[in-house]
Amino acid sequence: MMMAAEERSVSSETTGETLELRDIVKHYPRPGQGRIQVLDEVDLDVESGAFVSLLGPSGCGKTTLMNVISGLVEPTEGTMRRGGRDVTPNDLSLGYIFQEPRLLDWKTVAGNIEFALEARDVPESEWDERVTRYLEMVNLDTEGDNYPTRLSGGMKQRVAIARALAIEPEIILMDEPFSSLDEITARDLRQELLDIWQREQKTILFVTHDINEAVFLSDYLYMMNSNGKMFARRNIGIDRPRQYDDPEIAQREAELYREFHEHVVE
Repeated sequence: MMMAAEERSVSSETTGETLELRDIVKHYPRPGQGRIQVLDEVDLDVESGAFVSLLGPSGCGKTTLMNVISGLVEPTEGTMRRGGRDVTPNDLSLGYIFQEPRLLDWKTVAGNIEFALEARDVPESEWDERVTRYLEMVNLDTEGDNYPTRLSGGMKQRVAIARALAIEPEIILMDEPFSSLDEITARDLRQELLDIWQREQKTILFVTHDINEAVFLSDYLYMMNSNGKMFARRNIGIDRPRQYDDPEIAQREAELYREFHEHVVE
C-alpha cells in the first residue's frame, strides 16, 4: 500500500544539490491505436531549498512527472541527475503528500504518523518526540489520540503534512494538496506550509492548476501544456513574506495567466 508520505534513503553526496530531470518521456501503449504520450521530453530543475511549482491544466502529466521522481512510475526515456551523477528515486530522500490525505481511519492521528515512521525503520525510541514535534508544527498537538473520521478536511491534510515531515525527508512532493478544501482553509494552510518550509529548510515540488496559488507560494514555477510538454520556467520575483492582497501578486498572476492562456487554451 502506498502511504501519503514515503521516504527513501539519501546519499550524502547528493544532499544540497539541484535535482535535474532531462528529456523525460512517458507513454503508454493503447491497444490497436499506437500509444498515449503523457510526458514529452520534459526538463525540470529543482534547486535545493527552493519552493517550485508545476502549473498546468488537469490531465497534462503533472502527477505522472511527480510519480517518475518518486519511483511510482518508470519513465520511457530520460535521466535524473543530482550532484553531477545519475540518480534513481532510491537515491533521494522523499516525502509525498497526495491530493487526498489517505489516512488510516482505524488508527489514531498519532498512530498514522507512527505507521509511517515504522515503515521507514525510524527507531521506536524517536517516535514520541517526532509525533509531538510535528503535530505541534501543524497546530494539532491536542489531536494525537483522535481519529481521522472525527477531523475536518483541513485537519486531515495537516495530519498528512505532519506525517510527511515526521520521516524528515529532504524533498517533499505535494500533488494539489489543498484543491479539495474551501478557499479560507486552503489559504490558512498555504501560509502554514510556507512557515514550515522556511523554518525547516525543505525543498518542495508542488503541483497545482491554480496560478494564484503558484504565485503566492513559489520561488519559481514551470508551466506545462495539455500535451505533456514543459514550455516555460518563470521566476516569481516577489519578496517574502507575501500577502494575498499585494498588488504585485495580482500583477504577476495576470502576466503569467496571459502566457499560460496563449499556450494552453485553444
